[in-house]
Amino acid sequence: MATELPIACTLTAAGLRERLAEMSALGDEALLSSETQTGRALLRFEPSARERVDAIVAAESQCCAFLGFALTDTPAALELAITAPPGAEPVLEEIVFAFSERRRA
Repeated sequence: MATELPIACTLTAAGLRERLAEMSALGDEALLSSETQTGRALLRFEPSARERVDAIVAAESQCCAFLGFALTDTPAALELAITAPPGAEPVLEEIVFAFSERRRA
């Protein structure tokens, strides 16, 4: 029987602020585009950002285990697909916003 993971981030408030700042800095430097749908996001980064994206995905996989992360290398970009179960859409939106907030300003 499959066990559903709770929709809860395990970071402290300070840890969350730090992580969102990391995402924002990476997005500012390497985000090419983002697309969102209900429960799914696709972020495209400069291929040179692979190590930093890997680190954030590994960290987010620990604190937000309810989210799904998949990385795909393409010739033009590193694509990060993030999926969220029903009820976790606000968390997904916060992550996408963190990566792309400076692009909107």
